[in-house]
Amino acid sequence: MMRAGLELITAFTGALGYALLFSVGKERLLQASFGGFLAWACYLVCGCFMTGEVGRYFISAIIITIYAEIMARRHKTPATVFLVPATIPLIPGGYLYRTMSCALAGEWSGFFTTGLLCILLAVAISGGILTTMAGMKICRRTPTRL
Repeated sequence: MMRAGLELITAFTGALGYALLFSVGKERLLQASFGGFLAWACYLVCGCFMTGEVGRYFISAIIITIYAEIMARRHKTPATVFLVPATIPLIPGGYLYRTMSCALAGEWSGFFTTGLLCILLAVAISGGILTTMAGMKICRRTPTRL
């Protein structure tokens, strides 16, 4: 439990750093940073129900995209202001490091295994974002009849 709390604080802080780097305004800084917290919290919660990393990343990407779209409407700001910092904790940097480490050591089976997983995680993140944005765009264009 303590480890999860530390991971969530780190995710919030990492998203905050990127929000500052991208000059997110003071009035939106906490909301943009909370997206990183939300992304990692969703990842951890999904870990209780599923074992596959790819599915956890995909669902987390869907949740943060919905959050970014809602916050964008509320603050009358592009969704990327909230989406980019929220995505930062999900970037599979550890897997990329292990992939390059295996390549430098000449461990080609490890290189291909971790490299494939790294690519799948990146596809899961982008796929979650794209499907959610496309779905929301379709929903906005579809007239509702009551």
